[in-house]
Amino acid sequence: MLLTGASSGIGKETAVELARGGAELTIVCRDAEKSARAREEIMRRSGSRSVHAMWADLERLREVRRLVAEFSASNPVLHVLVNNAGRDYPTYAETEDGLERTMALNYFSPFLLTNLLLPLLERGAPSRVVNVASVAHASGRLDLQDLNARGDMGTGGLAAYSRSKLALVLFTYELARRLAGKGVTANSLHPGAVRTRIWQHTGGFTPLTTLASLFMIGPKRGARTSIYLATSPEVEGVTGQYFYKCQRCHSSRVSQDPVLAGKLWERSRTITGLA
Repeated sequence: MLLTGASSGIGKETAVELARGGAELTIVCRDAEKSARAREEIMRRSGSRSVHAMWADLERLREVRRLVAEFSASNPVLHVLVNNAGRDYPTYAETEDGLERTMALNYFSPFLLTNLLLPLLERGAPSRVVNVASVAHASGRLDLQDLNARGDMGTGGLAAYSRSKLALVLFTYELARRLAGKGVTANSLHPGAVRTRIWQHTGGFTPLTTLASLFMIGPKRGARTSIYLATSPEVEGVTGQYFYKCQRCHSSRVSQDPVLAGKLWERSRTITGLA
């Protein structure tokens, strides 16, 4: 199994349970120091020694490619990919690839990472792709000609966050369609309103987010659906679905538009340079 964003929050709790369940687990964090610390904690809490650490700044497409090359060199197959890494940036800035940061990390990174790992996933079939999205996708709006949407970050960056999660859900449905019959499933999920470090980055709304955090669930509960989709025999063969609290549910109407999903896929292939 390969899990991104394992240094804190939902990602770390997911990693602990996957490792405790006996997975040969590789975690990916933003830098080498965070990865090493997370690995030690995950091994200590899970009792597993089969936890490996890698690092990559997933906002950079070249780092995604390097990660895949290094992982593929020592792993001939992959059975489960959990695209968990995500962040909400409050202000507009572009990555070295000319992408708005939130979209780069929350959408373009899992799009490219998943596509580059498809040969390993197909070789490891039956295998699974699990994308950690958000109910925030329902308020997302996409302009395929301007996915950066420079003038529309929203309060605390939430418009950009919603946009990135809508793109991720659309990608999941399109991926499931394209992988039909290949033994690889693809599902997305809303983890719930989780009290994690992501809210520290909204900036300027500390009283509001502090109040809201009183009604949020902890990372351990937030990780349950990710763990369920990665491991449960109940979802063996289930694909192209959106889950909340380990149950199938409906994502937004626009997220289920196959025409939009197909166009987004082709636009994303061009932007990421995917052959």
